[in-house]
Amino acid sequence: MKTIAIIDDDIHIGNMLEEVLHREGYLVLRAYSGTEALYLLSQHRADLILLDLMLPGLSGEELLPHIHNLPIIVISAKIDVQDKVRLLLGGAADYLTKPFDIKELLARITVQLRKHHDSGLSAILSVDDLKLDPSSHEVSVGNCPVKLTKTEYAILKLLMRNPGQVIAKAVILERITEDTPDCTDSSLKQHISNLRRKLRAVNGRDYIEAVWGIGFKLTDSSSTVQLKTKLP
Repeated sequence: MKTIAIIDDDIHIGNMLEEVLHREGYLVLRAYSGTEALYLLSQHRADLILLDLMLPGLSGEELLPHIHNLPIIVISAKIDVQDKVRLLLGGAADYLTKPFDIKELLARITVQLRKHHDSGLSAILSVDDLKLDPSSHEVSVGNCPVKLTKTEYAILKLLMRNPGQVIAKAVILERITEDTPDCTDSSLKQHISNLRRKLRAVNGRDYIEAVWGIGFKLTDSSSTVQLKTKLP
């Protein structure tokens, strides 16, 4: 069952969308500000985001660069073509102007979920010198292959699809359970520790950072080699 996050401070519109999406069989998450949305997405899994632009705290435009590898449909009253072009080039998958037709929105959601699913099946993931090929299940650091267990591979794939984004432990367990049902809350830290050690053995760099009290994230090229937060 797919989960859609509604990020909109208009309670009336949000309630209407939530009711329609529930009726169509979707699970729904709600956030009423950009800041709340960042926390929500770090704690819960979403498959698609409906994003309003006029938000308290972080605006929709400011929030957009913080969301990676999720289809985002912007829903806004702004009708200027330049606004649409800028947002689409900035990472939005689609743009729908308020007021909108519910049937059109549902069709666009279906299309974006299908596109995201199809693109995720075979696209090679690349973050800095890390590469992961979903079709062959091969992982490499630079040109050096790295052998991973099934669970380690599933964790790395999830982190690489969301580089720089903190992913809560509960979300990691939920997202990888289809591939690795044997991974539990008590064993997750050990799997990540083993994964981190294997990647670090190639060039001495730490690729995974533990964020205290929340979860884990894949570090980017600006991160230092020795992170202050250490996994056991």
